[in-house]
Amino acid sequence: MSHVYKKIELVGSSRDGVDDAIRRAIRKAGESMRNLDWFEVKEIRGWIQNGEAQHFQVTMQVGFRIDDEA
Repeated sequence: MSHVYKKIELVGSSRDGVDDAIRRAIRKAGESMRNLDWFEVKEIRGWIQNGEAQHFQVTMQVGFRIDDEA
């Protein structure tokens, strides 16, 4: 079976790291969207304070499958 997908861009953020930023963004998007299937990280940014990484931002595209009409 063939599927059609749509992509949206999300930006997740976390003080705990890149992985947590990704998971938070996907979890939040999943609260209002269905059929989330994949993600692709496009950019990673961070905020530095006193020589230490303090906050992480991850820009990603998330693909979701468009429902098939019966």
